[in-house]
Formats: sequence, structure tokens, C-alpha cells
Amino acid sequence: MSAIPRPKLEMEPVSYGDVDAMLEIEERVFPFPWTRGNFVDSLASGYSAWGCRLAGQLVGYFVLMTALDESHLLNLSVAQAHQGVGVGASLLGQSMFVARRSGATSLLLEVRPSNTRALALYEYFGFATIGVRRGYYPAASGREDALVMRKLLAARLA
Repeated sequence: MSAIPRPKLEMEPVSYGDVDAMLEIEERVFPFPWTRGNFVDSLASGYSAWGCRLAGQLVGYFVLMTALDESHLLNLSVAQAHQGVGVGASLLGQSMFVARRSGATSLLLEVRPSNTRALALYEYFGFATIGVRRGYYPAASGREDALVMRKLLAARLA
């Protein structure tokens, strides 16, 4: 039995030049996507934004805001064709590394209860639901709640 080599996932910070690719992924995977302005403002504010590339193509990204000892995962998205194969797990792992490196001792996020794939990923990584934000997300028939989840992180990385 021979092993078929798989292309290596590459993780790197994203820049303004990546906004179009991020927006394309965002608009294909979310019914209420972030706007170009959301991405540009996040980069201009100095938030950590990382992309995952496969053979040079952006296949996913995350945006992370850190203040003092807490980070907030604002967005994590994976192109539809690359979901379910570890890209999201790689991005989530990288977000936790970046948060710890920035001095965070916890990582917060919001997720739709209807996003069962994301919920399963976050729970697998040890995130726990700590609250609910009522009517947080726009939805086709009004608003949808958000589950607030938190993961306690190991001590700061040097």
C-alpha cells in the first residue's frame, strides 16, 4: 500500500491583499457574511488575522482580538470544499497559539446553535458554553441566539 502525499497546509498572517479571497469564502459559507469593511477595519485595528493556504490558495482564515488577558475569536471560516478535513481544526489550534502568545489566558467566541459542525469542533477542543446572547445573529426568520463559549488557555508562551 503506497501513501499518497497530501499537500501541506500553510498558516500565515493575512494582509489587505487577502481581503478579496476572504470575502469570497465568507460570502459562500455564511448566509449573513462579514462585509469588506469588517475585514478592512479588523486589519486596520491590528487584530490578529491568519489564513490557511493549501497549494498557495487561501482555504480558511480567522480573526482574533486580544485585550489584556483575554482573546475573542471574531471569525473563523473555511471554504466549503475544504470543510471536514482538518482545516478548521488547524485554524482553531493556531488561534489558541496566537492568543496564548499574546498573553491571553482564555479564548471566547460566539456560535450559532444551528451551526452544529462548529459546535462539535469547539467542544472537541474543550470550549464550554458559558452563556447565551439572545437575538445576537440575523437569521432568515428574525434573529438567532448565540452561544458564548470559552476555553481556558495554558500559561502565556514565551
